[in-house]
Amino acid sequence: MSTTSPESDAPEKLDFIREIIRDDLANGVHETTVTRFPPEPNGYLHIGHAKSICLNFGLAEENAATGARCHLRFDDTNPAKESDEYVRSIQEDVKWLGFDWGDNLFFASNYFERFYECAMHLIDNGLAYVDRQSPEEIRQNRGTLTQPGTPSPDRDSSPEANRELFEKMRAGEFKEGEAVLRAKIDLASQNLNLRDPVIYRIMHHAHHNTGDAWCIYPMYDFAHPLEDAFEHITHSLCTLEFEDHRPLYEWVIENCPVPSKPRQIEFSRLNVNYTVMSKRKLLRLVAEECVTGWDDPRMPTISGLRRRGVPPEAIRSFCRTVGLTKFNSTSDIALFEHAIRDHLNKTSPRYMAVLDPLKVTLTNWDEDRFDELRAILNPEDPEAGDRAIPFGRSLFIEREDFLDDENPPRKFFRLAPGREVRLRYAYVIKCEEVVRDEAGNPIELLCTVDHDTLGKNPEGRKVKGVIHWVSADRCVDAPVRLYDRLFTVENPEADVDDFTENLNLESLDVVHAKLEPALAWAAKPETRVQFERVGYFVADRHDSTPDHPIFNRTVGLRDSWAKAKGK
Repeated sequence: MSTTSPESDAPEKLDFIREIIRDDLANGVHETTVTRFPPEPNGYLHIGHAKSICLNFGLAEENAATGARCHLRFDDTNPAKESDEYVRSIQEDVKWLGFDWGDNLFFASNYFERFYECAMHLIDNGLAYVDRQSPEEIRQNRGTLTQPGTPSPDRDSSPEANRELFEKMRAGEFKEGEAVLRAKIDLASQNLNLRDPVIYRIMHHAHHNTGDAWCIYPMYDFAHPLEDAFEHITHSLCTLEFEDHRPLYEWVIENCPVPSKPRQIEFSRLNVNYTVMSKRKLLRLVAEECVTGWDDPRMPTISGLRRRGVPPEAIRSFCRTVGLTKFNSTSDIALFEHAIRDHLNKTSPRYMAVLDPLKVTLTNWDEDRFDELRAILNPEDPEAGDRAIPFGRSLFIEREDFLDDENPPRKFFRLAPGREVRLRYAYVIKCEEVVRDEAGNPIELLCTVDHDTLGKNPEGRKVKGVIHWVSADRCVDAPVRLYDRLFTVENPEADVDDFTENLNLESLDVVHAKLEPALAWAAKPETRVQFERVGYFVADRHDSTPDHPIFNRTVGLRDSWAKAKGK
């Protein structure tokens, strides 16, 4: 197994999982480390999965000297919810994050015959039985936290009878819900997962990988430990909700004929405020067209984050920052946005774009004169070079950079009637006159330019304000999608009957911006840039072309939400 990750994902201080692995290697418990990332292909991956991806593949990378590897395995045991579309999207997401499973691609469905043999082994040893109670009766007879479960009438049937019934289940002689296979463990256990759990159910659905070959499918809690054992996984890493399932995991390993004994270790899942992490809820957002699809840039899916312009390096950095613990918590999305800005600030070329244009005419600039000004692409990267910006008589500036007040506030340093401001990379201009429409709204500013101020302030003259601009005659028109957070509250699922009540109905605004021409020329799909003084943007990976650029906002230059909340 190898990865294309350019930097190590190992933190400076070892977390508890890395300490376990270090000790196991040092004490000869294992000669190498084998982990796995085991998604169910029933939806697109989200940022919560990224933590598991970075952990499992990162451990393999860190221990490569011992031959460590990480498997990509699809837990495809529920054909009613799974599809090839999800399989393809998961593979694409893992590769985009910077990881490669090499030859170690596996499917639970390729083990179906071996699962069946293990089930027969349990039956023959009196450790599993076919239960013909209804699903409701099984639930009712399971018991409660204070009362033990009630035995099924089929619990003590003979291995021979159970083998015959299970064979009939496989042959399709039962309808869905008419029979299940249950493990025979302990109906009085304090752990409800051990109260004769269902390990096989009937599902008359075609499977994306095996077609109609099967009509019985193993439950996750039965299949997963067997898969780990078949693949010689050394450390089966999962999130804390599976901690109560660990005794069942170990029971399956102990009682089935398997070639190895993996160890399950739990860690806290990644939760982020202002979003939901349930694939079921994300699927609902897609199905009810609250968003445009799984890769909508407002979604927390990896494909959505990619389309929004979030670099994979920022996701990996965020996962390292959050770290591994044994208790669940929620991370502030501002921490994630900081990781995004930190990476983009170092790598994104700068350009100027005006999102809400107000025309400026320089009355003392020759109408036919166009100068070519130069501007650096990225002050963080001297190797990035510079670009040419055309400068002429007509310009566009941001409407918010002009205040229609002859006595603006003391700390307002931008343009106002009778006031001066510097145009970025260019000259100082002064607003001499305001042209208005019939309603009195400014539609054009008539200004003069000081020809002696290119790139400098004359001695004894202070011009504090600097604003961006584009040439009105040589700019490029482009739609810009201003994406915001999908929910208006930190916990969208709290204090409401339906989480969609907290959807941010203003999470998308489309404006028609004016771009400097160099920006349009550079706008290949997935090109990430900074609009100077505005924020970070990306050319949409599906819709944008150099001839017709379309940009999505990735993140602002600073956390405006924290300021709005008074943080």
